Order: sequence, then structure tokens, then C-alpha cells
Amino acid sequence: MNKRRVVITGLGVVSALGSSIDLYWEGLVSGRSGIRRITQFDASDMPCQIAGEIPDFNPTDYMDRKEARRIPRSGQIALAAAIQAVNDAGLPLPMPEPERSGVVFGTAIGGIDRVDEGIQTLRQHGYSKLNPFVLPASIPNLAAFLIAKEFQCVGPNSTVTTACATGTQAVGVAADYIRQGRADVMITGGTEALIRDFAIGGFCSMRALPVNFNDNPEAASRPFDVRREGFIFSEGAGALVLESLEHALQRGARIYAEVAGHASSSDAFHVAAPDPDAIGPARAMRWALEDAGMQPEDIDYINAHGTSTPLNDVTETKAIKMVFGEHAYKLTVSSTKSMLGHAMGASGSLEAIACALAIKNCIIPPTINLEKQDPECDLDCTPNQARQQMVKAALSNSFGLGGQNACLILKRYQ
Repeated sequence: MNKRRVVITGLGVVSALGSSIDLYWEGLVSGRSGIRRITQFDASDMPCQIAGEIPDFNPTDYMDRKEARRIPRSGQIALAAAIQAVNDAGLPLPMPEPERSGVVFGTAIGGIDRVDEGIQTLRQHGYSKLNPFVLPASIPNLAAFLIAKEFQCVGPNSTVTTACATGTQAVGVAADYIRQGRADVMITGGTEALIRDFAIGGFCSMRALPVNFNDNPEAASRPFDVRREGFIFSEGAGALVLESLEHALQRGARIYAEVAGHASSSDAFHVAAPDPDAIGPARAMRWALEDAGMQPEDIDYINAHGTSTPLNDVTETKAIKMVFGEHAYKLTVSSTKSMLGHAMGASGSLEAIACALAIKNCIIPPTINLEKQDPECDLDCTPNQARQQMVKAALSNSFGLGGQNACLILKRYQ
């Protein structure tokens, strides 16, 4: 079957580096860390007291105060990122063909912050004080609903919930709706906002977070470095507007990049630990290349999952070498999580946006805090400074809890 070509025409970001595309890209290129001490609750008794909080988000910039009170932070930032992306794409509003416009958005957990608030209210003050929107606010598909309602997209609508692979997989699923002729425009991405005591405490109990950088937060996320201790929990949302090439050209849209291929796979190994043989991630990368009709040598840049955990970084390096062979040492690799932290269900979409901008601007963001590279992570990981480089094709990796693997390939539009 001849698949329709899919291009990216709009981008929107709410992140630890700022709440606009310009702030986000400037932060990545300059190697600026968005990691800081937690302010959303008192973390002084936690082993890890730092996270990637959004510094500048005001929900009333995007919605009225009454609506903001009803929806969780993850829904607020998802809608904000989508509004940015649609404005960036210059789409005519209302959508001229709403049945040909859809939404695929993802979250690893969703609005559980409102559930937490509801539980606390019930136990302290009783049933009569509960917010009637507590359960509707918690559903994982709330972000997709809010975006569809905002833009009256009544075509395909879906929510992806595949842990840390969510944002990447959502973009791939959205692209498939267009490739298959079931939509012309899709708004896609991922969101997460869960810097709460139980979330940080839970990951601390798993020994997944760093504990020796509370006084130096900016240095805590250090993928591929010998001193890495764990990932930095963060929040954020990334949104992309995808269009069929014909639709984009017909309206004279600016094109950032083309979605070439994607794939997902399962480790089927362990709920939290990666398979040390790296077969699952390698399989997803290989299938993404096949879906794109590309060879390993066609890839210039890999935006690594690069979580800064001892196990993940070694496993991902092994998988890259399995798939790319000798070309692995010619690739440029970097982890933007070194600056953003790990925004769970939003990470893949934020990283897809970084790849699209790297392709458009011919600049590869660095891996910051890479002071002494782990010998087992022996690829070119773009230490500490951005690199001016032509990027014809980029691979974005996302691997998550539950053995979820998702890979996305973007390429320069020609």
C-alpha cells in the first residue's frame, strides 16, 4: 500500500526550560539545565529533593480561571502546548474539515494529582467537600478531549499510555492515521505533571533518583557519565501538528521535518529493569528503519532515551551498536534529558520536537554534565556543547517501565 507522506508543521512546548518553543530551543542549544530544587511540596525529608519543574507557566494565559480549577496540571499544560502548536502551524480555525482532523495524545499517568487531592479532601473533610470533577479530571484521555474540544477535531481520537515511551508512540500512531488516509491533520504529543510527594517518594524507594546532587541540581542529570546516579523526575508537555504533505502544500504551510517511520516493541523481561541483552530496544530501532525504508547509514543523529541511570545508558548504547554496527561510531548521539530531566509521558514528544528543530536548524543539542564518559557508553555523545551539523535524518528513542520501547524517525523534507 502506498502510504501518504506526513510532515510536521507546528510545534508547542511547556517544559522545565520554559513555556515556548523559543525558550525551549534556546535552552537546549545553550546547554542550560532546567533542574532545580522542588517547590511544589516540601521535599526536605526526601533523599532526592530536585526535579524539572516548569518555571513560568500560568494556565490563565490559555484558559479561564474556572476551567483551570477543574482540570489537572497535566491537562492544563497539554492544552497550552497544543494551542501553541496550532498557532505555530497557522491552521485556519475553525478547522475547515473537522472530520478529517484528529488528536492522539499521551500520558504515562494522567491527572492523578487531582485524585490525590480528592482522597485527601475526603479523608480530612468528608464526602460533602469533594470536587465533583475529581474523577473526570483524572482520566488519562482528558488531554486528548480538551484538545479535541478546543479545536473541534471530531476525527480520530486516541490516548497512548505506554509509560516513558508514550510521547514517541503517540506521534507514530498519529502519523499512521494520516498515512492510511483516515485524517489530514493530527494534533499529537504527550504530557505529564506529577511532581508530588508520593511520586518522588515512590521513585526514591526504587532507588531510581540521584541523592548526592541536592545542592547542585543543574549537575544531577548526567547521561553516559561515570557519576550518573539516576534520572531526574520532571514535568512538561510537547505538542506537534502533523499534516499530510498534500494538505500542507495546498495551504502553503512551513514544514519542519517529515515523519519517516516509527515502531514499538516489548522487552517482555521486567517491569522496571531493561533487558541487559538490549534486544527489545534494538528490535524497535530496526523496525523503525524498515518502516521508514531506510538503512542504518541514513541516520545522522540519535536523540537517546539517555535517562542518566546506570542500567539504561549502557543498555541503550549496546542496542545502538547492535543495530548500527560500525556506523554507530559515526553517529552523533545526545540526551536532552541532561537538561530537561525525564518528563515521563511527555519526554518522547519533547524529544521529537528537539529532533525536528535539529533538522531544521542544523544544530544538535548537547549532553551536558558529561565530564567523564563511561567506557561502556563509548559513542559520540556530544559532550557539553551544541554542535553545528547537517542532520538529514534523526532517530528518537524512548524506552520505559513495563519494557515498552518506541522509536521515531524524522527526516529533512525534500
